[in-house]
Amino acid sequence: MVHYLPEVSRLFYCHSSSRVIHLFFAGVVLSSCSLSFADEAARRPNIVFLMTDDQRWDSFGCYGRPEFETHHIDRLAENGVIFDNAYYAVSICMPSRVTMMTGRYLSSHRVGFTAPYDKTLSQNDFANSYPALLKQAGYRTGFIGKFGFSVTKDGERPSYLKKNDYDIQKQVGDVFDFYADEFGTHTYGGAAFWPANDEGLQQIYSDGGRKMLARTYRNGKAMMRFLDTQSKDQPFCLSVSFYAVKPGHFDSSDVGKFKSRQFSVPENWVEGPNERLPKVVAENARGYQMHIDRTSTPVQYQRLVRAFAAQGYSVDQQVGLLMDKLERTGMLDNTIVIFTSDNGRFHGSHGLYDKALLYEESMKAPLIVFDGRTKAPERGRRERGLVSSVDMAPTILSLAGITPPANMQGFDFTTVLNQTQDMSTWQDAVFMENLFLVGMVNASRKGDGVAANQNLIKSNKSYRSHGVRTNRWKYFVYYEHDPVIEELYDMSRDPLERDNLVDNPEHAGVLNELRQKTKALYSEIVNHRIE
Repeated sequence: MVHYLPEVSRLFYCHSSSRVIHLFFAGVVLSSCSLSFADEAARRPNIVFLMTDDQRWDSFGCYGRPEFETHHIDRLAENGVIFDNAYYAVSICMPSRVTMMTGRYLSSHRVGFTAPYDKTLSQNDFANSYPALLKQAGYRTGFIGKFGFSVTKDGERPSYLKKNDYDIQKQVGDVFDFYADEFGTHTYGGAAFWPANDEGLQQIYSDGGRKMLARTYRNGKAMMRFLDTQSKDQPFCLSVSFYAVKPGHFDSSDVGKFKSRQFSVPENWVEGPNERLPKVVAENARGYQMHIDRTSTPVQYQRLVRAFAAQGYSVDQQVGLLMDKLERTGMLDNTIVIFTSDNGRFHGSHGLYDKALLYEESMKAPLIVFDGRTKAPERGRRERGLVSSVDMAPTILSLAGITPPANMQGFDFTTVLNQTQDMSTWQDAVFMENLFLVGMVNASRKGDGVAANQNLIKSNKSYRSHGVRTNRWKYFVYYEHDPVIEELYDMSRDPLERDNLVDNPEHAGVLNELRQKTKALYSEIVNHRIE
């Protein structure tokens, strides 16, 4: 059940030895006992949640690389809160999207690519996602772009077996009033658009069909259509998941803008193979060979980074159109805009190309929160507090005045946003995990992934890992490898993670502390009661 409070103030206190505990105390503040329902609705903020695909955190001007020309997103940051220590709980598309919608870790929801983490999301679990709870609370809800996972009556494994008869509208149509996805990636449902009687929406996607070209611009037009059809007496939540900036999907119209540009190269980019990576990673993780094939020479690096920049520029233009539309229609001063990505990408850093592994380029997230209700003199600041992608759903609900359900494992960071949080009692570590094994993909698709999973572990080819990131330290362990392989980095002195300190006796105390914290957080996650 949704517990809605028109305006909510919350007090937080914590601390336990392994995890910050937040207790919520809600007080209702009403200016008049005769406030009408329509007035109450008008007081609730609109929420726009923007997500890109595979966009590395440092590919923005506001994060230190103006060569990418993200002027509108930079302006969003200048007028909002930009997080410098936001991290993914999991850094690969399908499970990351489920985590952000449900506020639960992959080890809990188990919706991913490879057994035993290859289930669909059940209808009951989706009913506890932020769009479903906002819908229940009276919000108009919309989704545009890459949905990225399957919802079915029960959580099933493997999800790939439903591809021939899967109907996304049948599964989530009661949650979203407005929906537009022209590809159906990972749901196998294909294109889907509703409401069916919205001729404007249908027309946007009738031109060009399923072609990749200019899909970001169609997403932008769909955003405008959603706002054009929005009533003034009902709050809305619009989630937009761009297919950009994933390689191979770029909007060709913007590639020429960067065709001659020489982009800066991160210091930990590796030319050729990286001999320092753990052997289990080099021999089994797909990012190692993908780097050799795609980003291991200066020419390869520049060619692909230009494509990333072009796609990022396309998204940036849509963000500009969105903010202009909100301002022109008078909605901006009661709208919250959140911008992030679903995961990072190495692009040659550490001699890797892909994502998922727990190094910074994969795990660190861009995160910007603009709140139109904030007075102009109070806008524009950088936030160093640690937040996780698992915190997204409870925070969105709290911003709407809804108490997050006990099912959600993330923390509400609204008090960090409004600077009422005592940061000495805020979470001092975020948990991260990688449960993806590329050697398992085909087996999971064929339905025999459980046996293949055990075979990979027994043959010592598993590079599944989990760990923690604190303000200063990064620790993670390849826990299915025998013997386990550990990595420890002092991020204050070694932000590029080039000096593994796990065998340094000077840091034995820190190593043991982070080992125990990782074990405690993981135990709490997998034993969390889900109703």
